[in-house]
Amino acid sequence: AGDSEPLSMPHPPTGRERIMKRVAIVGVGPTGIYTFYELVKRGEPLAITLFEKEAQAGVGMPYSDDNTAAQMLANIASIEIPPIDLTYLQWLQQHSDAWLAARGLERHTLHERQFLPRVILGEYYRDRFLYLTERARDAGFIVSVCESCEVTDIAVQPAGIAIHTDSAAEPVIVDLVAIATGHLWPEEERASRQYFPSPWTGLMDARIAPCRVGILGTSLSAIDAAIAVVAQHGVFHTENDKTTHFTLHPGSEALEITLMSRSGVLPEADFYCPIPWEPLEIATPAALAAAVAQGSDGLLDRVFELVVQELEYAAPAWCEATGLRQLTPDSIAEAWFADRLTHDPFQWAQRNLQEVERNKREHHTVPWRYAILRLHEAIESVVPELNDEDSRRFRRGLARVFIDNYAAIPPESIRRLLALHQAGILRIVALGEDYDLQRESHRTLIVHHQQRCEFDVFIDARGQQALKTRDLPFPSLRQQLLACGDDIPDVGDDYTLQAPETLRGRVAFGALPWLMHDRPFVQGLTASAEIGSAMARAVSQQATGRRRRLWFIE
Repeated sequence: AGDSEPLSMPHPPTGRERIMKRVAIVGVGPTGIYTFYELVKRGEPLAITLFEKEAQAGVGMPYSDDNTAAQMLANIASIEIPPIDLTYLQWLQQHSDAWLAARGLERHTLHERQFLPRVILGEYYRDRFLYLTERARDAGFIVSVCESCEVTDIAVQPAGIAIHTDSAAEPVIVDLVAIATGHLWPEEERASRQYFPSPWTGLMDARIAPCRVGILGTSLSAIDAAIAVVAQHGVFHTENDKTTHFTLHPGSEALEITLMSRSGVLPEADFYCPIPWEPLEIATPAALAAAVAQGSDGLLDRVFELVVQELEYAAPAWCEATGLRQLTPDSIAEAWFADRLTHDPFQWAQRNLQEVERNKREHHTVPWRYAILRLHEAIESVVPELNDEDSRRFRRGLARVFIDNYAAIPPESIRRLLALHQAGILRIVALGEDYDLQRESHRTLIVHHQQRCEFDVFIDARGQQALKTRDLPFPSLRQQLLACGDDIPDVGDDYTLQAPETLRGRVAFGALPWLMHDRPFVQGLTASAEIGSAMARAVSQQATGRRRRLWFIE
């Protein structure tokens, strides 16, 4: 991304910095970058220290070439990516033909709805981060960037917040901290050459022999894991008619990959729709607020009635065909997947791919798919208000429909799956609700439906799990939060911690795994931008208010 010199490390505070408010951003992936961006846009100079445990700040774990194979596609296109002064497409277009060619791109094929390799998106964010660092310094900010520097503790004290790292004996003291650590995967020590607790835990560096590989999950993370393995044993090639084939290298004929999930359902291909999203007609913010105002008892059923009305408004024929009026928040998921479950998953994927490609060529939007896509974000705002029983019902039923809809994957990923299946390498297994997984020293066993599957290599690719306070990697902060008795950090609308009182307004908490309890869909770059904007707003307000209070005391 054009780095010419190392980024700076923290320095002793100058007189000017002692006057400025001191802010730390922990984690400089997308959420941290958008937080930084919004602070810089606000214009009030701050002393900002950014901490990143990886070698380069501004890339983000899912987009780093250390964690991502070159073939892995980002599940988002330029039209959806919140720009940092330049859109992703504009940034690509400003590069030379040689630069594009080195990444397998051609200028005349670039467009705003294109899915590109994750590593290129990582380059975009790195470039934008370096740009922001320069822009901030030109605007009077004091910016310190700590790379290859893992934060080991965050201790909130009356006189300041101590940020302890593995790179310095003394902590960095700040007034406010924004935690933007992103996904948290198991440590690599838990991985072996036979078992990987996530696709991001050592898999990219491992040499996988041609053997029986089991992958738990069928979402994009699982598909990425499969692509990372097969890339070591063969090549994809695409014909002029856009059909994709896979050819094994000699000596890799023993490679077998099995994707597994409870249902054995594959995600569908990303579908065409207007962006930015059009507003909903029935399930409006006012209608949802009115449903919440009636209390938590029966809230899920009231919300589901709004969902039904919205779908009836958008797609009456589909609603009648699916018998939507006879469904409930509990039964809708079963009805949603019923047809797919009666078909071979690869045959369904082929048919769905053809439909999606035709709709994209014709700029045709499937109204019920589009309505459900817009509904998931609106309904998420109500989830924190559900009582415990309705929360469980929501996650077992309606949430599965939303997730399947918004987690549609790039069409090229579908083509690759079909190519692997056609080559005799890939199969999909539906495990059902009752299966047993047993790890042994050199293999993993799964028993399901009275059948036994053995794998030489096993990858758990079920994605990020929601975490609780006890999982926080910062001991002092964890102890302070646990003392409140909350299993989950109490986060306000602006993502600042609300309890205990000593932390309130001083810590903005945008770490995704801990937000997923109340916001089950809080993943992706648009969420990172929204969280970053809110945290920056909170930090700016607290910095201004705190300075005024200090001035009054003095």
